[in-house]
Amino acid sequence: MRAIEITKPGGPEVLQICDRPMPTLRDGEVLIKVHAAGINRPDVFQRKGVYPAPPGASDIPGLEIAGEIVAGDLSGSGFAIGDLVCALVAGGGYAEYCAAPVKQCLPIPQNLTATQAATLPENFFTVWSNVFDRARLSGSESLLVQGGTSGIGVTAIQMASALGHRVYATAGSEEKTAACVALGASSGINYKTEDFVEAIRASTAGKGVDVILDMVAGDYTNRELNCLADDGRLVVIALLGGAQSQLDMSTIMRRRLTVTGSTLRARSVEFKHAIAVHLRQKIWPLLASGKIKPVIYKEFPLAEAAKAHALMESSEHIGKIVLIV
Repeated sequence: MRAIEITKPGGPEVLQICDRPMPTLRDGEVLIKVHAAGINRPDVFQRKGVYPAPPGASDIPGLEIAGEIVAGDLSGSGFAIGDLVCALVAGGGYAEYCAAPVKQCLPIPQNLTATQAATLPENFFTVWSNVFDRARLSGSESLLVQGGTSGIGVTAIQMASALGHRVYATAGSEEKTAACVALGASSGINYKTEDFVEAIRASTAGKGVDVILDMVAGDYTNRELNCLADDGRLVVIALLGGAQSQLDMSTIMRRRLTVTGSTLRARSVEFKHAIAVHLRQKIWPLLASGKIKPVIYKEFPLAEAAKAHALMESSEHIGKIVLIV
């Protein structure tokens, strides 16, 4: 099969088309003929050599795919050979064929194409796990999304607003803040021209938000404590601003705040399956109805993965970048 390999750690140019053996399936896995694969920031970090694939996973990048099941262990899954699915994988997505745990497969939502469905798994699994499971966003609580026009951002804004929550989002231009509002945010905050702490305090009459989804960390973290309402929760899922932060522990104690975080890639199949069950029950109907929509910025053929990564690193995009296989 054709695939994209990382020839050495480095820039986008190290991504090269190659021939690879077909994946070997394990128990509980299916073979998917890939129609499309989503691009995600962890793919960039893997390419740079700072986010290696977990033990046993393919060294081919790519964490989400959509395509046709052509072989594998389907017992108890409800799927059949020939079904179109999207899947969360631990690696191997930038290829013509990919092995996926059947418990991490989901049917392509009604009225969506395989290309659209390829943009769902990584972001939707991540947002559900962190915003709704870990940070326990519920009831009439509010959410601040840092980086509202990233793949994670457009997912979190739409998912939370569709479930009835007030959402605020930061982005780096007026065009992008307007896009956040169009996706369902109550307001967009241009972090280059506004202090997001002051903006949130003003928008919430000084109360703050209940949950913050943060992909920055670094010097954002302590500032975010001042954005949280009492008993608020900050969940960190990426470190674009750096891994080191200084926290005012007295604020955390006095206002009963929670600072947490997680990564998803190395978690067990059973952990991810539990997320898949929630998504199929609560979010897939919203995708089928059009209340939540995939946001695709640009598509590239598989052989142009390097161009796709260059675009990802430019941060010009709003939404998802996809490889067409």
